[in-house]
Amino acid sequence: MSRKTISFVVLCSFVMIVFLGSGCGKGKVSVTAAGSTAFQPFAEKLAEQFMQSHPDINVTVQGGGSAVGIQSAVSGAADIGMADLVNLPPEASALKSVVVAKDGIAVIVHPQNPVKDLSIEQIRNIFNGVIKNWSEVGGEERPITVVSREAGSGTRSSFEAIVGGVELIREAVIQDSNGTVRETVANDVNAIGYLSHGLVNEKVKAVTVSGVECTTETITKGQYTLVRPVFFLTKGEPQGAVKAFIDFVLSSEGQKTIVDSGLLPAK
Repeated sequence: MSRKTISFVVLCSFVMIVFLGSGCGKGKVSVTAAGSTAFQPFAEKLAEQFMQSHPDINVTVQGGGSAVGIQSAVSGAADIGMADLVNLPPEASALKSVVVAKDGIAVIVHPQNPVKDLSIEQIRNIFNGVIKNWSEVGGEERPITVVSREAGSGTRSSFEAIVGGVELIREAVIQDSNGTVRETVANDVNAIGYLSHGLVNEKVKAVTVSGVECTTETITKGQYTLVRPVFFLTKGEPQGAVKAFIDFVLSSEGQKTIVDSGLLPAK
């Protein structure tokens, strides 16, 4: 191969590298959402759908709990904070908030537990430790294992706010996600817990609360009381890719995904 040929090949290679490098340099715009572990799997599904039609935007969804979501939005560590709380705390007042979905909180027991219904007062007394045996609420002579979410969880904060007067029993088993609450209850015939109604499956049984099932219909009609909103929080008005993702979640397509996943639409 002659020197001229070699020089031409090197030049072509250099041009190709520069061309490809300039294309890679553009990269993707990144959007990060963090917070509610209850809403995390639904947000991940929405992000996947959004990225299919927006290949230039990469949406990363992280958990950590609603408190983390609020703190991340305030500090700027995340573009979007996710919080599923009945009432947002004072530190969220500086953030722009929008309700993107609504979610029922199901009270769950092991499928073999014969108890089918609990009143709000009974639920409060179980989680307070006043009622300690299933026989006190129409069940078998078995001690109750209380399973709860960790402090800072939006699901726990909302559950305790709606039930009211809950001072969690010291012996409660604490779990850091809806999924681990579900697995703990599924593996303990004596257990009781609570989680997003969109995550209830055949491994656990949702009891009725004061005679009302936790379903999309009863929540929509206002008959089921354990319901909380899901917020997206941003530091100021959302712009660019962040706004595009939020707009998608609030669009008819995004809201349909939310409903199909077992949650309720924002409005």
